Amino acid sequence: MTHPTAAPQPTALTLHQQSRVLEIGFDDGQLFRLPFELLRVYSPSAEVRGHGPGQEVLQTGKREVGIVDLQLVGHYAIQPVFSDGHDSGLYTWEMLHDLGMRQQALWQDYLDRLDAAGVDRDAPMQSGAPTGGACASHGH
Repeated sequence: MTHPTAAPQPTALTLHQQSRVLEIGFDDGQLFRLPFELLRVYSPSAEVRGHGPGQEVLQTGKREVGIVDLQLVGHYAIQPVFSDGHDSGLYTWEMLHDLGMRQQALWQDYLDRLDAAGVDRDAPMQSGAPTGGACASHGH
């Protein structure tokens, strides 16, 4: 298996607040329109991913989520602040490119997981679900 020497680098990054889409172009010619909801549901943070296999926390009620701020982290990632207060996900260029390439499959996987859990996509997040201590959501 061959690995490219460098991950694709972004050439353009635009937040579309009205349509809730992050548009990102890469130097390999790919242009992706990633819905904020997809980015939020697949956040790389421990709060979403858990601390090991099988500890993922199924995200719901994120259809209307916005991105209220976006920080550049070095030359390798962005850290969005979502309108629901979630701000601990570091999205590397490689991850964003991968999300774009696999967007349809990931979206279907999300819908399948919702279905398997018997949970509605727009249901509010369950507070008090076991999240492993300090990863609980903040109810200010």
